[in-house]
Amino acid sequence: MGQKVNPIGLRLGINKTWSSHWYADPREYADLLHEDLKIRQMVKDLPECKNADIAEIEIVRHPQRVTIVIHTARPGVIIGVKGANIEQIGVEIQKSFTKKVQIKIKEIKRSETNASLVSQNVARQLMNRGSFRKALKQATSAAMKAGAQGVKIRVSGRLGGAEMSRTEEHKEGRVPLHTLRADIDYGFSEAHTTYGKIGVKVWVYNGMMYGHEQKEDAGALLKKQRRDRPERSERGERSERGERSDRSDRGDRTDRAPAGRS
Repeated sequence: MGQKVNPIGLRLGINKTWSSHWYADPREYADLLHEDLKIRQMVKDLPECKNADIAEIEIVRHPQRVTIVIHTARPGVIIGVKGANIEQIGVEIQKSFTKKVQIKIKEIKRSETNASLVSQNVARQLMNRGSFRKALKQATSAAMKAGAQGVKIRVSGRLGGAEMSRTEEHKEGRVPLHTLRADIDYGFSEAHTTYGKIGVKVWVYNGMMYGHEQKEDAGALLKKQRRDRPERSERGERSERGERSDRSDRGDRTDRAPAGRS
């Protein structure tokens, strides 16, 4: 009963991708996985990253270096004045690594439709003792205005400091969780209140993905262009031939007309 699966995990390889990009020997796999979890927690706990609205942390492992890509809605907070903060973050992370660590920052343009950031925002309001109903309504309406086709937010715990924990949900639009080609973003956050933890889950539906929307590889695009070129040239030649034949027909008609009249 009610066995739920993570919407991102369900769509891996269809229209979602992994947040860690590396290949390892089976004997090293567990250690590297725990290292990834440690990196993510370390970055989120750093004072330089406080209130930076970090949505996702991608980890790419190369033979000689580790690249950490931080997706954030407020890149200025992480970079700091003249890049002071980002240097400090690099120094802190480098202490627990033998390989060279490289940090990149990607800005999230529409934070209202990012499920992770929406859940963090709602959790922040709950920690500041705000009304959970008001927080849910504001978050859903902002996401819908920003272009989302559907939003669902669920909060669970001692809502409003009540003795009995319960679950409340607010939904706008449609959220087709069983449709694999649906682009559904999922986010989870916890609000650490004085009366216990309150969990916040967010699902954001951004429309269907039929494969055209995915970014294609540059090499594949180049191959496509090469394949298209001969067809275009043949079409051009055909059209030119057609135009020439039309012109010659018109010329014949004009030549014949005066002779017929005389």
